[in-house]
Amino acid sequence: MDAYETAAFETKEQFLLSILQTEIRSREENRLKRLLKKAAFTQLKTLQDYDFDAVTFPENCTEVMLKDLCFLERKENVLMLGKVGTGKTHLATALGVEACRRGYTVRFFRVPDFVAILQEKRQNGTLARFQKELANCNLLILDEVGFVPFHQTGAELLFHVVSTCYERNSVIVTSNLEFGQWNAVFGDTRLTAALIDRLVHHARILAFTGESFRLRHALSNVTS
Repeated sequence: MDAYETAAFETKEQFLLSILQTEIRSREENRLKRLLKKAAFTQLKTLQDYDFDAVTFPENCTEVMLKDLCFLERKENVLMLGKVGTGKTHLATALGVEACRRGYTVRFFRVPDFVAILQEKRQNGTLARFQKELANCNLLILDEVGFVPFHQTGAELLFHVVSTCYERNSVIVTSNLEFGQWNAVFGDTRLTAALIDRLVHHARILAFTGESFRLRHALSNVTS
């Protein structure tokens, strides 16, 4: 109703164009809100304020390619490995938010919570429906692999999700562990190898170095 009252009306064409433009903007804003809500980010971050100084890019990826979401178009993965607090979650979230802005469907999970959800849905008989929802999203973000070891059932459920996404959807994974340490989390050498194999194939692997941003910020507040 407000659009009709505020639209320019010197000519019929100008009035209709103004109404249509307002409607399009409103639909785009509502779509973005729905996508962000469905993604369930723990907090919203953007690429605009991200500092890439701590990121080491492989030969097959650049900052520009990452920001352009080329990996999403190719259904490739992005793996972010490095110490705690070096900006992995921030960048993963920012890429997810940008994907939502471009109309992609995104789901964000902390891995310990995600495994718990998978186990709960398996027990109450809704796992198949949940897995179908995940299979239909364009980008799955799995944050914090390595903080909590899994029981075998949880590891197998996570492996099934990653296997389903393989060459069909893009996955972003953040971890404070090198690949050689993942077996301590998943507890099964063969399953771990198979999981890493699917993630690494068609992937961009980013290394995060330097001190923790949070620690640096805390120390600067103490000394200031």
